Amino acid sequence: MSLFKNIFSSKKKETLDKGLEKSKTTFFSKLSKAVAGKSKVDDDVLDDLEEVLVTSDVGVNTTLKIIDRIEARVSKDKYLGTEELNTILREEIAGLLSETHVGEDVEFTTPSGKKPYVIMVVGVNGVGKTTTIGKLAHQYKKKGLKVVLGAADTFRAAAIDQLQVWADRVEVPIVKQKMGSDPASVAFDTLSSAVKQDADVVIIDTAGRLHNKVNLMNELTKVKRVMQKVVEDTPHDVLLVLDGSTGQNAFEQAKQFTKATEVTSLAVTKLDGTAKGGVVIGISDQFQIPVKYIGVGEGIEDLQVFNKYEFVDSFFG
Repeated sequence: MSLFKNIFSSKKKETLDKGLEKSKTTFFSKLSKAVAGKSKVDDDVLDDLEEVLVTSDVGVNTTLKIIDRIEARVSKDKYLGTEELNTILREEIAGLLSETHVGEDVEFTTPSGKKPYVIMVVGVNGVGKTTTIGKLAHQYKKKGLKVVLGAADTFRAAAIDQLQVWADRVEVPIVKQKMGSDPASVAFDTLSSAVKQDADVVIIDTAGRLHNKVNLMNELTKVKRVMQKVVEDTPHDVLLVLDGSTGQNAFEQAKQFTKATEVTSLAVTKLDGTAKGGVVIGISDQFQIPVKYIGVGEGIEDLQVFNKYEFVDSFFG
């Protein structure tokens, strides 16, 4: 089917398939039980399917949308066999995601005319924020772009140290100050340094605290304001990193962060080794913010640009 054509390299597709294996196996085991002994998609099957989707972390609101779409197909086609359910699910979920993801990238790219292209990364501690920054820096460097990292999460010494480890590993410069420094000051220094070095991409790490939204909001607003003194209209992307293995907690974090600051894209990490991959479908649909990247393994190459068709194909294929 052309809708699900391969646009990733076969290696990337294999990594995606492997990363989603647990989610897929769990989902199909539930789906098989739901349709066992049934030949036709009827109200009972739809009720069971609703439960399968919700318990697969797709989320209640998104599940109801999917069920509505399938009900419309059932009433139009009059008879749909349960053996067709997998194909229908695949098509309807891809269709649903298409409404959120318009004109998505298939590679790690930067918009023309934005130099340096500035990404501010937000997210609570432990979601894989620093790892995502490191892997992102690696991908941009592989493209031949000059990358500078900024360690503006100054509230934890470990955050600065972890980012330094990634900077060393990827061999990109890092701008940092001592623990407890003003994050906005670090961001200012990072951008100033990047401009002097004629860098292409700047990735700024920020503090991952949600216990006081007002403080977080004020701090991120200040960081943005100070960065704009060096490069106008920055940051160009506010990337929220979410831990996919936490399922519904990821939804809650997305809610809190989108209230605290303007988020323009999402990265969903740790999808390998979890059965909660369905959360990507719900998050894509519910927040109307594009999922830009997904983490499907621990290797440095295992951060992928999210493509809805490839994801749905791996999940339901």
